[in-house]
Amino acid sequence: MKKLLLLCLAVSLLLIAAFAVAADSTVNGIVSDSQCGVKGASTTHAACMNKCLAKGAKAVIVTDGDQKVLTVDNPDVLKGHEGHHVAVTGAVTGDSIHVASVKMLKS
Repeated sequence: MKKLLLLCLAVSLLLIAAFAVAADSTVNGIVSDSQCGVKGASTTHAACMNKCLAKGAKAVIVTDGDQKVLTVDNPDVLKGHEGHHVAVTGAVTGDSIHVASVKMLKS
């Protein structure tokens, strides 16, 4: 009986952990590139960002407040938002985000 109870507890904890990881988060920040990072977190950075992306840099979100740099797993969703202040919703894993939606914010 103890083994069954422990098994049920373990399965419950795994399900809770899976739902916590799968939950989307909304992050506010500036769209920048991995080469410039925080230095490029401004609305005037779009032209420079496009040059850096063409040279192989990755699209990133520099978060408001703590200025954390999140690499974007699916950068195509940010096309047209270079240098914009946005709210992105998606799955955050470590220092990266898989963006599900993007909403422009007023600067």
